[in-house]
Amino acid sequence: MASTSFALGTGGIVTPAQQKMTMANAYIDIRTSGWAQQYLPELYQAEVEKYGDRSISGFLQMLGAEMPMASDEVIWSEQGRLHIAYEATVAKANGNLTDIKNIDDTGGSNVAHSLRVGNTVVCVVAGVVFKAYVKSVGATPQIKPYAAAEVKDVSSTIDAGGATQAIKLFVYGSEFGKGTETMQESIEPKFLSLSNKPLIIKDHYEINGSDAGQIGWIEVSGEAGQGGFLWYLKAQGDTSKRFEDYLEMVMVEAEKSASGADADIPAGSEGLLKAIGSRGMVATGFFDDAGDPTLASFDSLLAELDKQGSIEENMLFLDRGANLGIDDMLGSINAYHGSGSSFGVFNNSEDMALNLGFNGFRRGSYDFYKTDWKYLNDKSARGLVGGLEGLLVPAGTSNVYDQNLGQNVKRPFLHVRYRASEADDRRLKTWITGSVGGPTSNSFDKMEVHYLSERCLVVQAANNFIRFDS
Repeated sequence: MASTSFALGTGGIVTPAQQKMTMANAYIDIRTSGWAQQYLPELYQAEVEKYGDRSISGFLQMLGAEMPMASDEVIWSEQGRLHIAYEATVAKANGNLTDIKNIDDTGGSNVAHSLRVGNTVVCVVAGVVFKAYVKSVGATPQIKPYAAAEVKDVSSTIDAGGATQAIKLFVYGSEFGKGTETMQESIEPKFLSLSNKPLIIKDHYEINGSDAGQIGWIEVSGEAGQGGFLWYLKAQGDTSKRFEDYLEMVMVEAEKSASGADADIPAGSEGLLKAIGSRGMVATGFFDDAGDPTLASFDSLLAELDKQGSIEENMLFLDRGANLGIDDMLGSINAYHGSGSSFGVFNNSEDMALNLGFNGFRRGSYDFYKTDWKYLNDKSARGLVGGLEGLLVPAGTSNVYDQNLGQNVKRPFLHVRYRASEADDRRLKTWITGSVGGPTSNSFDKMEVHYLSERCLVVQAANNFIRFDS
């Protein structure tokens, strides 16, 4: 099949102005180029929205709650894994462990382990699985296999090559002799303290008194329902809608400024993509090839979810290609339509799910709800740069320790915190200044509309999120 390319023509009539003022190119000129003479008898009294509903927000509204905060920082703690498991290096001759790291660590640093004398462990070295006993602890814990005197004696495969081998192990219990002392030492829960700071988002629209009185030749309308024959009504509505999109886009894209950044760069905040990249799972090329995902590759995704929190209900926000790829995969399963779709996160209402643009399906013990995410398809957003094919976001809530409240609380896995107090609610502030369109607040012959929000995103248990990179 021949490759097909799509190109958009450049002959549009109406072009949005770049400047913060009314520009000539924001109007249809009926006096030049014979436009009026040719078309005036059938002049359309409505503006054509050639890009449809241009809004790209809705992602956070669909699944993310918003909660006030009174401080400059939100701090929460997440529990580590309940069971004890490590990756390390083992000396084959004596069973000493070095370079110990937690199984979820990527930095490779040596950690303070929780192994205790008397622990029994399951080990894997060079593909050989065996049981061992923790004989001593300290900086270099020592294990002794049940099946042999030393690790190297367990198998010729283990004994092949070098004095050390990589080892993975987990504690499955303990064993003690008759009349011995109790288990020495205890294990304290390990918490990971995380934080994020809100950033201030602003926008502004203004129009002078003369242009505010200018009558347009065509009726205009906007996504927010505004309309009329005054262009500034359209422009103001567009500014409001654009700002609503920014509130979501910032929460997705925000980054904290690095130590080497320019001194004039603000502190920033941790957005969703950054949080998943640093603390979650990143699947590269999952949807890239024709026929992807296959049922086998999708099941490998389930296996990764099994290794984390096994959250049963998950939302899939996908670009067009990835969404169609899931459709093709489901269409290849003959029993799909008879397997029973689930709409649990939508109170078991199929109508509600469909109204929001979601389709639900079940695989294994997991329910998935997928939808097109316009942000990834829009050429004026992520669709311009590509590289991101979708997100998997767990639905529901998780328990975290809120350090400000000093107690465990249930919070949605993904939610927004905004600054608010009795004195000022900064979730979304809008105010008007000037002498046009309302009470006079200053001496300028113009109307200014100001927009402000102060907020940040909280991504809890990010290890259960997946970012699909191309």
